[in-house]
Amino acid sequence: MRVGVLCSRVRVEEKLLFEAMRQKGIEYDKIDDREVIFQLNEKDAAAFNYDVILERSVNHSRALYALQIFNDWGIKTVNTASVARVCGDKFITSQALLKHGVPTPRTALAFTPESALEAIERMGYPVVLKPCVGSWGRLISKINDRQAAEAILEHKQILGSYHHSIYYIQEYVNKPGRDIRSFVVGDETIAAIYRTAEHWITNTATGGKASNCPVTPEVDALSRAAAQAVGGGLVAVDLMESDQGMQVIEVNYTMEFRNSIHTTGVDIPSKMIDYVVQEATA
Repeated sequence: MRVGVLCSRVRVEEKLLFEAMRQKGIEYDKIDDREVIFQLNEKDAAAFNYDVILERSVNHSRALYALQIFNDWGIKTVNTASVARVCGDKFITSQALLKHGVPTPRTALAFTPESALEAIERMGYPVVLKPCVGSWGRLISKINDRQAAEAILEHKQILGSYHHSIYYIQEYVNKPGRDIRSFVVGDETIAAIYRTAEHWITNTATGGKASNCPVTPEVDALSRAAAQAVGGGLVAVDLMESDQGMQVIEVNYTMEFRNSIHTTGVDIPSKMIDYVVQEATA
């Protein structure tokens, strides 16, 4: 078996995945998305002679386009372009969760600063304003009152990029100083962590501390439902505990797990590679 690994740079996660493949005797090649060239008119599938390609790019656009090409050429990938498309855009993720009846916070979408302000006031303060495409807690704003809303909306309008032209507004969930990230491999929730912080953003990328979270029946059921809603595969699900029960916030398709192996006692990269092999031979 030969596995291609699409990546931008080799992080801790990729090193762990490479080591898992070496231990299992699996041949692999790195496909650097900074160097790869696709000859679209020639259907150059032979240049990527792999049983499966594992996507590990840190750049959403590169990952999405490469996966679309591979899938159109009949090359198996983990995850698929469809999953990347849904998970890479918070609006499309929200639509998928709502369509499948997965509990998620109230969310509104608007296209102008004026309609965004009206949507915020209808929802009631505080709210959270997010870019539809983005990760690691960047460019997320908690808006506590009208003055803050007007200032942030004006800033986004002046910045003017595509990321700031769509207003994705979500109710603020008063979580207990933590959220939950669970890891789903195929049909199994293999592990979960609490991410705890004094700040309202609890991502580990912004300083949140990881600790083991038991995979309770509720965490398992919600995680697997969210994974199924976006198309399955290898995904990390972000959940919040709230007065209305547990809710799904996001689903991530290039999951990071460096802080979660020792924390949970689960060999996450080994389980991921087992799934990749399973998909390659399906």
